[in-house]
Amino acid sequence: MGTLKRVILAGGTGLVGRHLAEALVSQGTQVAILSRRPSGTPLAVAWEALPGVLEGADAVINLAGEGIADRRWSPSRKAAILASRVEATERLVAAMGALASPPPVLVNASAIGIYGPMDGRPVMETQPAGKGFLAKVCSAWEAAADRALPLGIRVVKVRLGVVLARDGGALPKMALPVRLFQGTRLGHGQQGLSWIHSDDLVALLIEAAANPAYAGPVNATSPRPVTNETFTRALARRLHRPMLPVPAFVTRTALGLLFGEMGREMLLEGAFVYPGKAGALGFAFRYERLEDALANLFP
Repeated sequence: MGTLKRVILAGGTGLVGRHLAEALVSQGTQVAILSRRPSGTPLAVAWEALPGVLEGADAVINLAGEGIADRRWSPSRKAAILASRVEATERLVAAMGALASPPPVLVNASAIGIYGPMDGRPVMETQPAGKGFLAKVCSAWEAAADRALPLGIRVVKVRLGVVLARDGGALPKMALPVRLFQGTRLGHGQQGLSWIHSDDLVALLIEAAANPAYAGPVNATSPRPVTNETFTRALARRLHRPMLPVPAFVTRTALGLLFGEMGREMLLEGAFVYPGKAGALGFAFRYERLEDALANLFP
């Protein structure tokens, strides 16, 4: 495995990007974060610095994109979610192509939403793209990244599951109703919830950049996905709260009214996604079990 001396990070101010930048700097890697507002971001350089800022970089890691679950999916919001990912990736690939010696690897974020809703079958990287808005977004995002392949660049498409972190993302939102004694399964509760601890995701992103054996789609999920109901029960136990027995139709109706299409795709549907490629390459997860991850995040 190679050593990462210099990494260009796009999307470095989001939850995953902040954790990743901190980990890279702590191991002695020089990090430059591409930012639209570089004056307010440590380690930041403007996107206008492309392509020159890429010179001499060992890897480009792209996490850029509008937040998926920040608010209800209106037509304009869906357009922004798609465009922000595809256009940022296209811009990076074009900049890499403008160099005589581009960085050797592009690690590009994607998401397990590419598989669409699945039944209880295990989902590995060989599963084709499914249906729905998230699948459309992820397919277009990955296609934009693959345009770096003809340049001789190794492309790794890291398909993120639900990232668990104490300082942002999904977990604080999921914990809030539980803390308020309102925790319950969503819908029938048997939909797959494929998760990953933020520490494991950061380690996997670094490994994917540094290890030439990583290429193509890589599922970034714990080897032990759970159902929505199992997740909520484990969270309730950890927070010493009860779980309410709310009928499925009540939560389905409420989520439909509150979030529409976003609520259905992100909360009422799911898949049991496994990290087949990372496991085959010997990646060691620190947090395989949900109970261990929650114990670390809620000490």
